[in-house]
Amino acid sequence: MKKFNLFNEIITTSRQELLKAINSTRLFGINIKGEVLYSPFKENEILIYEGKHTPKPVNALMPAKPQSLEEIFGKNYQILEDDDRILIKAFANWQELIGVNTPRASYDDTTNDGVDLFSNEDLEELGWQATEFSIPYRVFVELLEEKCAGTILCIEKEEPSYQFSGLGFIEDNKEAYKVMFDFAKSKINDVITHNENFKDEFLSDDQIEALEYFKLR
Repeated sequence: MKKFNLFNEIITTSRQELLKAINSTRLFGINIKGEVLYSPFKENEILIYEGKHTPKPVNALMPAKPQSLEEIFGKNYQILEDDDRILIKAFANWQELIGVNTPRASYDDTTNDGVDLFSNEDLEELGWQATEFSIPYRVFVELLEEKCAGTILCIEKEEPSYQFSGLGFIEDNKEAYKVMFDFAKSKINDVITHNENFKDEFLSDDQIEALEYFKLR
């Protein structure tokens, strides 16, 4: 998986498409590629902006002044207008973007508790079964980030102290499931083969169910 670090990234979008979306009064978003999209957004879409512009009421005595892009986007965005392009930095709006993107994310790694849930039902079932043999979600997340295609929307910096917060978007859940399944099956098989504490007579009902799930019974 590749990282999209909002501390470093500048998103470039089309002035024409952006103004069209603003004037439409429809809910729209800008993804990490700079594409302007309209709601409903597709599964796994990663947005750096989501909003709907509502023009201020017109007053005949005091005509409304057109709002600038800075005013429309808000103080947490840095906007640079460059002819037909709009350049956007969005890292200061990270907390809001968590709420915007979590419903479409594969997993949430933005809290101190770490990852404890996969949004895909099959991946979640596998992760839950694997905990019976002390394989934590963190191990699976690191495996997926190394082996599978996808994107981690994050803020990550080294100084003055290391900071990371991210949302993972897996590109192919079937591929991810196979990678996780093969890894867990191998690890669990090694445990029950070499650890005396996991002989059949010591196994719980839940552990036996997990062995059946991973086709080790």
